[in-house]
Amino acid sequence: MSVRTSGTAATADSSPSDGPAGGPSPTTAEAPDLLGAGLGLEPDDLPDGLVVADETGRVICFNAAAARITGITPEQALGRPLEHALPLQDIEGRRWWRLTDPYGGLAIRRGQPERNLLLGGREVLVSARYVRTRPTGPVRRLVIALRGTEARRRTELSHAELIATVAHELRSPLTSVKGFTATLLQKWERFTDDQKRLMLETVDADANRVTRLIAELLDISRIDSGRLEVRRQRVDMSAAVRRHVQAQTTAGQRPDRFLIRMLEPLPDLWADPDKVDQVLGNLLENAVRHGEGTVTIEVGPVSDATSTEGTSVTVSDEGPGIPEESMSRVFTRFWRGSKRGGTGLGLYIVKGIVEAHGGTITVGRAPAGGAQFRFSLPVAAPAFMA
Repeated sequence: MSVRTSGTAATADSSPSDGPAGGPSPTTAEAPDLLGAGLGLEPDDLPDGLVVADETGRVICFNAAAARITGITPEQALGRPLEHALPLQDIEGRRWWRLTDPYGGLAIRRGQPERNLLLGGREVLVSARYVRTRPTGPVRRLVIALRGTEARRRTELSHAELIATVAHELRSPLTSVKGFTATLLQKWERFTDDQKRLMLETVDADANRVTRLIAELLDISRIDSGRLEVRRQRVDMSAAVRRHVQAQTTAGQRPDRFLIRMLEPLPDLWADPDKVDQVLGNLLENAVRHGEGTVTIEVGPVSDATSTEGTSVTVSDEGPGIPEESMSRVFTRFWRGSKRGGTGLGLYIVKGIVEAHGGTITVGRAPAGGAQFRFSLPVAAPAFMA
């Protein structure tokens, strides 16, 4: 029997098999059907591991990705019974093929969902599909897809990093809150009114910090799960920008540090006002904290003729800017432009909010050399018409 694997034909024993169904193995002419006649695909063209067993349970296809993932060569697998060629075990050490019995059991089964299994000490993600000639007929082909666990490990590492960051960010303000409240409760009479006020103001500021962090975590959860809700109302972007600049000056920034440019007329914009405030507040705070010189905010209609109608906002500063090699990572989790505090989650949330509105956000270098963030939101429609 000739079977196709790794782009070449491999020869296996053509004698009758003692596999589960006891039938003959497919002929050479049947091998191309593994990927579909006329598609022009070879097993090695697939990015994931592909293992195919015939109706007797013997391996007839073992592509290069499967060899890379499992560490088993095609020569070691082809023509052998599946449970010997691919000796998978579950986390409790039970033999997977005997446990699932793909060729026996209920005839209505269609396959096995992806799960984490063990193969010679390494973890492999495995899913299976049972191919039958009729709905309740015998299994004619057993198609197994294999994937490495690298992507899952990266996700787990990201989650672990998020937990570590949250624990670190929560520890400092909660320690402060606990310390000041315990001190006030034990020694209230020993402090003057000014000292009490200072302690309570510190507690209030740290409580606000914890509240902001929790809000960021909720936003990340909604963005990652695709559940970020956008409640569209009419938004006056010019007024929103001026309101945020006023908040910065009230907090102690010099009024002459900000330059607002309005390119009117602006189209009517329907967006979530709270989320627009979140985006503007984050971008302005970043420009003030990490940038230098004048912070310029330019608001105008989307100028790209190929784009849908909308409003664009550009925030730029005159600081050192963002290194070219870091620009691709700006909107990822935990990216920090400097060591001046922050969780590194703000720009990730900003990008999620803008994209939830159907808009885009980019980062580049400002004319004065600093960082430049530009986001655009489509005009869209009010929530009651969506």
